[in-house]
Amino acid sequence: MERITSFTINHDILMPGFYISRIDGDITTYDMRTRRPNMGDYMSDLTMHSVEHMFATYIRNSEIADDVIYFGPMGCQTGFYLLIRNADHKQVFEISKKILKQIIDHDGEMFGASAIECGNYRNLSLDAAKKEAAYYLEVLEAQTNMEFTYPE
Repeated sequence: MERITSFTINHDILMPGFYISRIDGDITTYDMRTRRPNMGDYMSDLTMHSVEHMFATYIRNSEIADDVIYFGPMGCQTGFYLLIRNADHKQVFEISKKILKQIIDHDGEMFGASAIECGNYRNLSLDAAKKEAAYYLEVLEAQTNMEFTYPE
């Protein structure tokens, strides 16, 4: 059986950052890696779920809203996948940083935090989302790889 592309990345050398995971036609999958894999520092379910609610809402209300396909957590708890149609990679990177700032500065209720809107609405924390957004924003602000390629 053929291995999927994400299993061909050397996770032993993968650091937190913003990467192009794959391009399929007009859809780019971004690897928004918030944690170094296999090092024991993983996001909690609460954190992943909270960031998902906030980031997904903000990006679906951004200037690239019509091109957003998906945003969601990786099962390994070390990051998120963002799928965008017709992507300008540097624009998506800058918008991602802008959204992280919006999460940090968010003054109001957690998006989608009710039983009608979410299947596990009690497992949400705006504070957790803000903390994770601040951490990941620092990672992105320090990123120098503007080709968004994986390390080799």
